[in-house]
Amino acid sequence: MNRLLRALLWPLKWLLALLILFEEWGWEPLQRWLARVAMWPSLRWLDAAIRRLPPYAALALLGGPALTLLPIKLLALWLIGQGHAVSGLMVILAAKVLGTAVVAHLFALTQPALMRLDWFAWRYTRWTQWKDRLLNQVRASVPWRTARIWRRQALRQWHRWTRP
Repeated sequence: MNRLLRALLWPLKWLLALLILFEEWGWEPLQRWLARVAMWPSLRWLDAAIRRLPPYAALALLGGPALTLLPIKLLALWLIGQGHAVSGLMVILAAKVLGTAVVAHLFALTQPALMRLDWFAWRYTRWTQWKDRLLNQVRASVPWRTARIWRRQALRQWHRWTRP
């Protein structure tokens, strides 16, 4: 029974791992980009104020982007419903990228405050451990290693074709 359950959950595990990998792929560069924007003299005070927030205010602030982006995502669905699928998908993609950038930056600023909440620190640690185990399993798998080999070969071939 346990083996059957693992076999049924395997595709879900891969899908979740790929989603996490995609999110992490964008998390760091987007966070760095928004941190550079936040260094503008007119915005520095905002980062400093966010860093000083108490834990529950930091937690509330972290939920802000999700609520702010909800109307934008509804607009995208409306566009798709009106027959403007490409426009709607572009709005969703832009909202996802912008939302990830904002959440990544806010999390970097608020993480010290959030880690003062015992329940948050415990869950964050557990999440990180679980995520790392899942990603290590995926990265050690034959399909992942094969895809990396194919990618390297394709990049080598591309460089051969594009070199003058």
